[in-house]
Amino acid sequence: MGYLALLRAPHVTRLLGGTLLGRLPAGMTALVIALALREAGTPYSRIGLATAAYAIAAAIGGPVLGRIVDRTGQPRVLLASAVVAGGGYALLALAPGSAWAAPLGAAVAGLAMPPLEPCLRSLWPEVVTEEQLDTAYAFDSATQQLLYVAGPLAVAGIAAGASPTVALWTAAGLGLLGALVVATSAPSRAWRAPARHASSGLLGPLRSPGLVLLLLGLAGAGWAVGAQNVLFIAYAEQHPDGLPGGAGTLLALAALGGLVGALGYGAVKWRSTTATRTWVIALAMAASYLPLLLLPSPGPMAALALLSGVGLAPLLAAAFVLIAELAPTGTVTEAFAWLITLFATGNAAGYAVSGALAESTLPGVALCAAGGIALGGLLLLGARRLFHPMPTPAPLVAAA
Repeated sequence: MGYLALLRAPHVTRLLGGTLLGRLPAGMTALVIALALREAGTPYSRIGLATAAYAIAAAIGGPVLGRIVDRTGQPRVLLASAVVAGGGYALLALAPGSAWAAPLGAAVAGLAMPPLEPCLRSLWPEVVTEEQLDTAYAFDSATQQLLYVAGPLAVAGIAAGASPTVALWTAAGLGLLGALVVATSAPSRAWRAPARHASSGLLGPLRSPGLVLLLLGLAGAGWAVGAQNVLFIAYAEQHPDGLPGGAGTLLALAALGGLVGALGYGAVKWRSTTATRTWVIALAMAASYLPLLLLPSPGPMAALALLSGVGLAPLLAAAFVLIAELAPTGTVTEAFAWLITLFATGNAAGYAVSGALAESTLPGVALCAAGGIALGGLLLLGARRLFHPMPTPAPLVAAA
């Protein structure tokens, strides 16, 4: 009943739908860049450069756009960034074989990726009751799991039916459409961040020690997911006949586990504090990764993939609540953007380290994945005393 009541609340369906629509390009981009550039005869070295340019630019652009949203509001930033990101996709589509245009287009698309996720999480306290916040963040986290299943499937379908270039134009259109749906909604137009305080300074939300440690702990979760992806790819190569769909099947099962975990988390009325739930879920997630060390036959491995995914979305849902509490006044959108950046950074590091290990030891890759989230969970456990709201000093400027 909690989810039905949430979806019946005014604006919720529109905000969720618009965010998912506009965020779908994030689940499409890595694959569609590779396919479009390869179709144009681009060598793999330049494909890697373009993909890296997109990822690095997105990691930088997210917090910058989040800070601008906190200062100026949502609609103008969402629409302007969607138009600029669309220009990046257009440059990729028009010149995928160019040695300079392709990485430049990828960088522009990443740098200007509309900050729909942090904007939505800033809006939740305005559109649902306090009692519904846990459910809203859990449902938000659950639906985000769909992006990384639906995105590659959309690219594969469009590329097969038309071409990878058409998929690039589609990504540009989806980003603009999603931003338009959210930016023109009443909550987005009315939302203003509270007055920013002098204490936040240049560091903004990173001035909060508890928030910094929380983000570092969640980077451990990103590391685990990156290493797990490499593990599934390498495992599928060693079991080509016993695993229909290969690594894609294992990744989809992990995403399905996250969806189930988030829905279950949001349906429970929790009595423990959010800080306690965060480190407990992180350590439980580490425990769910340990059976991957067994590297069993494909059937049991599929079950373990499903199990390993259950903790991620609940962990993020609990973290969303903590981030909103820990961020200094007037910096909440930027704080949510930093989560995306730190998670992606951890993910890339997990990919890199586990990729080097995969050549010699699959159990080492599994241990690398479990170790990332275990260290993150222990960091969250050690920092739990710092997980309290920042004090509210005298304002620097008047509220809008």
